[in-house]
Amino acid sequence: MSMALVRSCVFLAVCVAGIGPEAYHPLEVAGTEPVRTLDLTVRDDRRKRDLPVLVYLPEAASSAPVVLFSHGLGGTRHGSKYLGEHWARRGYVAVFLQHPGSDDSVWQGEPIAKRMSAMHSAASSANFLLRVKDVPVVLDRLEAWNRQDGHPLKGRLNMSRVGMSGHSFGAVTTQAVSGQTFGALGAIYTDKRIRAAIAFSPSSPRRGEAAQAFGKAAIPWMLMTGTRDTAPIGNATVESRLAVFPALPKGGKYELVLHDAEHSAFTDHALPGDNAKRNPNHHRAILALSTAFWDAYLRDNADAKRWLTSDAVRSVIEPKDRWQMK
Repeated sequence: MSMALVRSCVFLAVCVAGIGPEAYHPLEVAGTEPVRTLDLTVRDDRRKRDLPVLVYLPEAASSAPVVLFSHGLGGTRHGSKYLGEHWARRGYVAVFLQHPGSDDSVWQGEPIAKRMSAMHSAASSANFLLRVKDVPVVLDRLEAWNRQDGHPLKGRLNMSRVGMSGHSFGAVTTQAVSGQTFGALGAIYTDKRIRAAIAFSPSSPRRGEAAQAFGKAAIPWMLMTGTRDTAPIGNATVESRLAVFPALPKGGKYELVLHDAEHSAFTDHALPGDNAKRNPNHHRAILALSTAFWDAYLRDNADAKRWLTSDAVRSVIEPKDRWQMK
């Protein structure tokens, strides 16, 4: 048998086994129709707080895994649309939360000269606490809507398969409800309904050791940051973001560091103060890796997990990007 024929047979066997390059690809989507969305409001009577949510719906009307997304400081539920649309096209109900007090109301109507000061004030412990308490309230309401006759989300949500994600202040929110420990109090904000988490621009704790804060994270985490991912508010540095991954325990933990990516790389548009030209491949890598992660841990898709742990990841990231797992 010739070597060419041997290689062809091996390639065919690998693909049939479901582990070849043609077996799985997280960027593939069916159809090009616009993604249907629902703009809803979650009322928290106990806190007298209204939480706007934007829901991206998959085409199929059957029950689907749910992925939450928490925006960064000064953002809204309408940000990072590219994530919501792609995740929905991949079969997820993507629920984008808006957090009053740390959303766009912080800077809207303020003179330009005062906007940065207003943003600094909004990056407070009080707003952090509001945010982490918003998450279980939204999950509770989603469970109720899923059972409510006549509601457009009736029967659409698989609430046993929930993922949590967020960018910047939203990453801090995600970490808090997904297993981060706070001092001697323990992980008091963890919501056990969350099965997997993605933090875009993660942050180390301002006080205490990263190992203590993240060493008990029991669910799979994926971290994404960049070599220029700094932020003037909160004094977040690249080093502080990179300190999170080594502090996580082994088992389902992943980190992507995008070369030359600034803080805005994970958003739809550039932000004031950006210095580097945006790289269009960054969004491609973000979409591919986040989708494979959700598929692996919210759908128990073995092909997705094999893809994440294989050299196939190199097909969507660039040579200077860093990718690691444990």
